[in-house]
Parts: sequence; structure tokens; C-alpha cells
Amino acid sequence: MAQLKARMATGDLLAGTFVKTPAIEMIEVLALSGLDFLCLDAEHAPFDRGRIDACLAIARARDLPCLVRVPDATPAALLQALDAGATGVVVPHVDSADKAAAIAKAAHFGHGGRGFAGSTRWAGYATRSMSEVLARSRDETVVIAQIEEPEGVEASAEIAATDGIDGLFVGPADLSVALGKTDQSSPELIVQIERVAAAARGAQKTFATFVPDIAKARQWRHFGFSMFFVASEHAWMLKGAKETSAGIGALDD
Repeated sequence: MAQLKARMATGDLLAGTFVKTPAIEMIEVLALSGLDFLCLDAEHAPFDRGRIDACLAIARARDLPCLVRVPDATPAALLQALDAGATGVVVPHVDSADKAAAIAKAAHFGHGGRGFAGSTRWAGYATRSMSEVLARSRDETVVIAQIEEPEGVEASAEIAATDGIDGLFVGPADLSVALGKTDQSSPELIVQIERVAAAARGAQKTFATFVPDIAKARQWRHFGFSMFFVASEHAWMLKGAKETSAGIGALDD
């Protein structure tokens, strides 16, 4: 878990997935997959604070980097995810430099920032000194800003340049909807991706996105993406079940 931020900074190709099922067993199974990270989707799936806490406990026990996509950018949502042991947070709808700065401040210790508590999972339940906890946060905590609106694209260079923001995540679905499109293949979307790519590259920040599969990751790799959130366990279960159903049904063909 301690290496994810460093691997992002060096541009390693990283594969993870969104976890939609708020169950510890899902974390245990995916920990066997070889994925570089998981992301609990507390924005679009039924993760309450208790389920986030339990899933992060398993992820830490397995030494599996686990991010949380928080439902909003409030300091409380960021604090709760990080105190519970999240490697970092993915924050939706970051559309201005001011919002990025507020998020970065709330996710890191400091004057007016993340509140300090020594008896949390992140702090080792009072087994680590304050200096150790502060250093660990500085070295390991990941903050990724999602760019999902044209306003975010416009401000992407300033967002990327914000201290404490480690990566930009292009949300192709929300961005397409915001552009008035009904799919993710429009030339306008490509222009927006290229602009955010330039911002991430200029600030030497990780460039991330969602893709449904490896084919799309290969197609979009040239934009400079190095961190791929690939589908979700829902999509993978459904794909496997459909293939098996069709295969058994065709045995006598």
C-alpha cells in the first residue's frame, strides 16, 4: 500500500477497478487478482461509513492499495475515508482551482486541514507517533481529482498545478453527458481529453480514467493515461456469467 503514490509519480502502468459491492468478501477475492489497486465507489454504490471501514480493514490486512471515491468533496467525507485507512481518495466533480485547493487541504494534515487523531486505523490505533503519522500521510496519501465537466477541463491546468493533488481523472461518461452527447465516441470528448492530458503532463501529475476493458485502455493509452480504473466487479461477474450461459447453451450445437 505504501508504494502506490510513488508508483503513480514514476508513471507505472496501474490497473484497478471500482468496487460496487460493499462486502469484505469482495475485497478478499479481488486481493487475489494481482490488481494494483481497488477503489470503493461510495459515490454510486451503497457504501455507508461502517462498510467502508470494514472493507478498508481487509484491504490493509492484505496490503492492497484501496482508494475511496467519496460521494462529495466535503472535509467530513475525506476525513472519514482517510482515517479508516484508505490509501487515498478520488473526488468527483472538481471544476475549479479553488475546489482543488480546498480538497487538497482537507485531505492533508496542517493548519485548517485534516483533523489529527492518533487512535485511527491510519494512525495504527495509537501505536505510531505524531511525527510518524504526519510523515506517512505526506508520503502515502493519494488525492485524485475527477474532471467531469467542461468547467473542470477549462481549469485543468490550475487543478493539476495544485499542491496536494496527485492525479487527474477524466470521467468520460459524465463529461460526454455534460457535452450533450449520448455516447463516449464524440470528437468533442477527444478534444477535452487531450486538453486535460496536457494539463496533467505539464504538472507531472498522474493521468487516470475509467475504461470498460483492456481494448479501450489500449486505444486510449496514447493520451498519456497511466492509471486505469477498469470496469467493476459487477461488469466482470456479468460478463463471465453471460459467457458461461451462452457456452453451455451451445454445447450441443
